[in-house]
Amino acid sequence: MSMDKLIEKIAEKQNPTVAGLDPKLSYIPEHIRSASYEKYGKTLEGAADALLQFNKGLIDALCDIVPAVKPQAAYYEMYGWQGVKALTETIAYAQSKGMFVITDGKRNDIGATMTAYAAAHLGSTVVEEETFAPFGADALTVNGYLGTDGIQPLLEVCGQEDKGIFVLVKTSNPSSGELQDKPLVDGNTVYRAMGAMCEGWGEKLPGKYGYSGVGAVVGATYPAQLEELRAAMPHTFFLVPGYGAQGGAADDVAPGFDKNGLGAIVNSSRGIMCAWQKEGVDGQEYAAAARREAIRMRDEIVGRIGRIVLP
Repeated sequence: MSMDKLIEKIAEKQNPTVAGLDPKLSYIPEHIRSASYEKYGKTLEGAADALLQFNKGLIDALCDIVPAVKPQAAYYEMYGWQGVKALTETIAYAQSKGMFVITDGKRNDIGATMTAYAAAHLGSTVVEEETFAPFGADALTVNGYLGTDGIQPLLEVCGQEDKGIFVLVKTSNPSSGELQDKPLVDGNTVYRAMGAMCEGWGEKLPGKYGYSGVGAVVGATYPAQLEELRAAMPHTFFLVPGYGAQGGAADDVAPGFDKNGLGAIVNSSRGIMCAWQKEGVDGQEYAAAARREAIRMRDEIVGRIGRIVLP
């Protein structure tokens, strides 16, 4: 399964982290923006090209030490079709460098529409007699609030195409508890109920390392719930946002891992992308600064959880 490939990359690099590619123009050094504007003008196309060139520099600097990237679709969609093209090219470039790609799209809808989303992001689309993979990511973040008929099309595509999903369970944002922490009549919380559904859905996509193709998004900003869910969801791999800029640290993410140092991958977006600004170095050094921060993050987390071992 796709999650097996991610786990193997994590173990190979001894690095359970993913670099979020959520670029704003204000994060991109002036020399990159200027070059793109010179080619395409200060237009949507110029902005999208700047995003792509920025991403390529980050990928080149990180691909030998970081197993995965996670582009957030909204940061590309805001630049129209030109930005969506940059997202597609970012995914392809990262994969060409051996990286696992998680598209952060948080998609879901009723069955027929979800079938289209699944085909777009993880599967293939047929045009007359020709078949194409529109985006071709390895995994996609999704919202499970519509229940099983919104997830089933994804399970089918994941099984056919060897892909994975990460379902929102306990998110890192401050207001997540307004709904996710609500008690249900059976005594569970909404997030516990969603976690149990992930475990059930995952039974259709078993993996050889004990984790299914159905993962869960569980934030580092709620370490007690992260620990609770790790115990309750032994077959579900976690995508853990909230590290770094949102306040999470190594001690906060540690409860998401199992005894082998597996079970979770921790995201950092601004911390890596904007490392050059935090360090106060010249924009020409943005990729080197990102690499330094990625190494620091890796070493901090692995120093806390220990060596990663395949079972």
